Amino acid sequence: MSVSVVTYEQLKAMLANHSVQLFDVRNPDEFQAGRIPDSINIPLGQLEESLKLPPQQFQVQFKVKAPQKEDDNIVFHCRSGKRSLSALEIAHRLGFLKARHYAGGYIDWEEHEKK
Repeated sequence: MSVSVVTYEQLKAMLANHSVQLFDVRNPDEFQAGRIPDSINIPLGQLEESLKLPPQQFQVQFKVKAPQKEDDNIVFHCRSGKRSLSALEIAHRLGFLKARHYAGGYIDWEEHEKK
């Protein structure tokens, strides 16, 4: 498995420890319909410009501390893993080299949470 991938178990532990910056790159309507707790919605189409924002502006817009390029707790997710992989490629290209994605996405999250 790629080092850039986070499993459900890893994500659950990171959320429990409040040690994750979780970005949901789905559309706002999908986000409103159901989301992983503590995730921040930044639709994929806005991700690149959002990651380029000055930290203060990012914080004002998204109500969370701006991610730093050296952070190792940045995780992207979407519905099934395709958009989050694109988000990861964007982040890596911008220098967020330790960013990862939750490949299972919201579908996998829901399945685990129902158990």
